[in-house]
Amino acid sequence: MLPLKKIFPVIIALITISLLGIIYLQYNWIKNAAMVKREEKELRMVEAVTSVGTEMLNRQEQMNRFRMEPLKQGSDAPRFFVPDMKMFVPMSMRFEREELGKMLRNAMKDRKLDTTFEFGVLSNAGPQLASPGFADRLLATGEDSAAYQIFTFPFFEDINAPVREALTVFVPRSSLDVFQSLGWMIFGSILFTIIIVTAFALTIRTMLGQKKLSEIKSDFINNMTHELKTPLATISLAIDAIGNEKVMENKEKIRYFSGIIKEENKRMNKQVESILQSALMEKEELSLNLQPIDVHELIHKTVENLRLQLDGKNGKVILQLHAHQPIIRADEVHFSNLIFNLLDNAIKYSKDNLEIRINTSNTRKYMVIAISDNGIGMSRDTVSRIFEKFYRAHTGNVHNVKGFGLGLSYVKAVVDAHKGKIRVESVLGKGSRFTLEFPQD
Repeated sequence: MLPLKKIFPVIIALITISLLGIIYLQYNWIKNAAMVKREEKELRMVEAVTSVGTEMLNRQEQMNRFRMEPLKQGSDAPRFFVPDMKMFVPMSMRFEREELGKMLRNAMKDRKLDTTFEFGVLSNAGPQLASPGFADRLLATGEDSAAYQIFTFPFFEDINAPVREALTVFVPRSSLDVFQSLGWMIFGSILFTIIIVTAFALTIRTMLGQKKLSEIKSDFINNMTHELKTPLATISLAIDAIGNEKVMENKEKIRYFSGIIKEENKRMNKQVESILQSALMEKEELSLNLQPIDVHELIHKTVENLRLQLDGKNGKVILQLHAHQPIIRADEVHFSNLIFNLLDNAIKYSKDNLEIRINTSNTRKYMVIAISDNGIGMSRDTVSRIFEKFYRAHTGNVHNVKGFGLGLSYVKAVVDAHKGKIRVESVLGKGSRFTLEFPQD
């Protein structure tokens, strides 16, 4: 089986090609359907105008015919013939303008054509029986209207005929558009295309998520192996040292190595606790034992517990605890871990001469805790991802900062569980500032 990194671009390429192909085929299908519908509509328009023209021709023929006597004695057969053009009766003498307009409207209605139109009869003498806008349409370029014409005299188009008449109808080209009749078809096509595109986007997003999870899992396993292997190796060396005869006779050295074992054991317990906390957050089982706690007292205690780590970075903590009401309802254990993780993070991602400022204040509804440092800071991308589980900011060597990338995701979960808010501001190379707000009853 191909690895995800190699198969992922192939899947995206195949889905993209398929999607573009479907969109192209739908576009051509709708385009062809529109052409067929338009041709069908134009054919019905021709039929409507032709039917009116035929009726006009029939009336001309009936007026021009007359009955002659039988050619032979005793014959009953009448004889009809069409006289020459001298007997031609102009269209204006046979029809009224309103009558001709009604005939055209009825012919279009019978063929389900609903449109405005201008009509007139063009003859040697000029336009006859013309509607009000016919002359303007006749002089126009024709780009915005379509013309339909049928000769009403003579019965065929004879350019040499001394008398010629043609029924001419102008129809707006916009009325021939068929997109309205194809509305449901177009809507359905667009709708299903959007659904397919959405499904495609969700598929890509899911695959990117799986790819990211795979990378996180690999990084987590590497970090966990390193974090657990180091204390285990230290404990193993300390035990071997205690087993040495010279060390066994020296109580101070035994006490020293026992202290190392104890500290490394505490370190391992802390890492295991972080993983367990992560598992609880995953199951959304972060239960709180809410009780009134003094935030100022808790901050003092946490700072004291981190004294050794601060000394290692030649660091100091400046407390500006100005909140006049430092009591809030919170879970003491989780809240202590929250403050500890933020301070521990500031110490980890810092240079020498570290300076941490902790400021507290009150607003009308919230208690505000701001923790700022002069550490290495974070980029915008890092700031947007620091609360993601297992995410660790890159600082060069993958293992130069200890941990699993669970601390800040745990902080966010605890803040949310207390119905609080957390904001992060950071400038790369200058430091970071975490602002927490917790509701006060």
